[in-house]
Amino acid sequence: MNETLKNLETRRSCRKFKPDMISEEDLNAVIRAGTFAPTGKNLQSPIIIAVTNKEFRDKISEENRKIGGWSEGFDPFYGAPVILIVLADKSVSPNYIYDGSLVMGNLMNAAKSLGLGSIWIHRAKQEFESDFGKKILSDLGIKGDFEGIGHVALGYAAEGGEAKAAPRKENYVYWVK
Repeated sequence: MNETLKNLETRRSCRKFKPDMISEEDLNAVIRAGTFAPTGKNLQSPIIIAVTNKEFRDKISEENRKIGGWSEGFDPFYGAPVILIVLADKSVSPNYIYDGSLVMGNLMNAAKSLGLGSIWIHRAKQEFESDFGKKILSDLGIKGDFEGIGHVALGYAAEGGEAKAAPRKENYVYWVK
């Protein structure tokens, strides 16, 4: 089996990260892979906000925790030192959600290929509909009608951080030959 297919079959969500920052080279490679995700009519509606600043990362984590309704002290990003936030401009393409979802997949699969753990964390939509998220976009000078698609929590998996693959369900594929 080639390496790409092996990575696709073995990538799992990571729910326990080491606090160590990943290399800039690996981070740039993961982000670059995200920018090459297919988009409808190649309109490239998504953007990626890469967060490596711990203080800022913790603010986003806290906001996400509140939206999710978890107890104080819970980290919905499982200790990952990097958060990649994917948003997509609704005014650019009617396919913006699909475009952003493909970016998310590319980010996570690229991470796996580099030996990094990742997980898709939701609630970006709610974050960026709020004043909290709108201020982030404004502070970064980002203009457009953006909707949060998701966060990729990224880092080195701690021991036991990644689960084994569940068996594939029956009737996953229906053939028409």
